[in-house]
Formats: sequence, structure tokens, C-alpha cells
Amino acid sequence: MNRLRLPRLLRRDGMAALLFLAPSLAGFAVFFVIPFAIGIYYSFTDQTIGGSFVGFDNYKELLASGSFRKAANNTLLFTGVSVPLLLALSLILAVLLNQRVWLRNWLQTAFILPLVVPVASVVMIWQILFDWNGSLNAWMNGLHWGRIDWLKSDGSMVVLVIMYIWKNIGYDMILFLAGLQSIPQDYYETARIEGAGKLRQLFHITLVYLTPTLFFVLLISIINSFKVFRETYLLAGDYPYDRIYMLQHYMNNMFFTLDIQRLTAAAALMVGCIVLLVTVLLSVERRFREFME
Repeated sequence: MNRLRLPRLLRRDGMAALLFLAPSLAGFAVFFVIPFAIGIYYSFTDQTIGGSFVGFDNYKELLASGSFRKAANNTLLFTGVSVPLLLALSLILAVLLNQRVWLRNWLQTAFILPLVVPVASVVMIWQILFDWNGSLNAWMNGLHWGRIDWLKSDGSMVVLVIMYIWKNIGYDMILFLAGLQSIPQDYYETARIEGAGKLRQLFHITLVYLTPTLFFVLLISIINSFKVFRETYLLAGDYPYDRIYMLQHYMNNMFFTLDIQRLTAAAALMVGCIVLLVTVLLSVERRFREFME
């Protein structure tokens, strides 16, 4: 009797769960899945209304565009520089704050504070600091070093990387702290008894058991690096200096000119690259976990 009632209960609970999830699933489909599918379709046509199928012609034109290649190279450069720096700095801070240090709670609050600051306020702070007439140039001029137009030089990428790290280091640090605190202390006690030093404990215990968290933080940081458009747009406008002209700038400008085919093709390529990268990272993480088991 119990065996017969169990499937009925599961089916009833499943139907109830679907009813509760239906509004969210409908909203996700209407505002995300369906528009994205339509965008993919537009990327293979020559126009949005009454267009004909042109295959990969839009993608070929996109890859031949100098503006797109410049935006893609800048985006890859930004991600390749900012994400490793962010991971290293946030991991170092997490290891330090995982110990009993002076003003530990205050330091945690200070690093998390940028997460709750509005983007417009963050940009205003950086403009005050790095503008031609900003604080940094005023100090440099006072030291007779001259002024640098940070936002219209190759140094603009440095400004963007620093702003990204400052904005996201607290979030990654909290994730690493959660991973560090989940490692059993018995491992460290056993290692100390066997004579292992701090450095050996770091490489053979901390980093090994922190690997799943490291992959997750790496994934989140890469995704967040593609969301830096708001800061760059407010900082330097529609057409910033060439070094900080990102893929999002390209797609935003294609939207204003109603070049929907290039816009959707660029969006599809970016999503495809992100999905491929995420798949590779998850595969590497799964193999590493199986190796450790």
C-alpha cells in the first residue's frame, strides 16, 4: 500500500512545484529565452522584417569588421588581466582574514562595502580621482611630474582593471572565506604534528581542498568581467578611448544604428564563447574532483 501511495505523492508534489514555478518560468521564457532565440534567428537573416536566410554571412562580415576585432581583443585582454589579479588578491585577503587579525570585522566590512555602492557613485569617485583635473593629476602636478589624461591613453585599461578589482574583491573574498572555513581543522592539526610548515599546509591542504571554490569563483569572476560595460559607459561614454572599447560598446552602438544583424551575431558569438569556457572549466573541475576522490 505504501509503495502505491509514494508515486502518487511524488506526482502531486511535482505538480504543486510546477504550479509555484510557472510564473517564474513564464517570465524567464518571455523575457530571456524567446528574445534570445529570435535574436539567433535574426543573426542568420539579411533584415528583421521579411528577411531572407543568408547563412553565416553576417558572422563573416562581423569577423571582418575592425571595430569588432578591436572590441573583442580589448575584452579578452581585460578579462585575461583582471580576473587572475582579482583571484590572487581576494585569495590572499581571505587567507589573512581567516586568521585572528586585528580589526578583522572592520576589514571585512571595508572590502564588502563597494558591493552596496551604486555604480553611478563608483564612477563619480573614479572620475574625481583620474580625470584630467582630478586628484591624482593634481598630486602629480604638485610633484612636478606633469599630468596624464588617464581616460584617453593606454592607462585607461589600468584604470578599468583597478575599478573592477575594487568593486568585486569583497565578493570573491567572502566566497573564499566560506571555502576556507569548510576545510576541517583536523587536517591542519595532523599536518602540524607531522612537521609540515605553513607553506606546505597552504599548497597540500588549503589549495587542494579549496579547488572547487576556486573554480566557482573563477567562473563568477569571468562572467562579472563581461558586465563591466556600465562602469565603462558612465566613465568614458559611447565611444571611449580605443583601449577600453569593449564588446558591449560595439553591441550598444549597433543597437543605436539599428544594425540588428551585427548586434545579434555579436551577442551570439559572445554567449557561445562564454558557454564554451564554462563547459571547459566545469569539465576540468569535475576531472579534478574525480582524481582527488
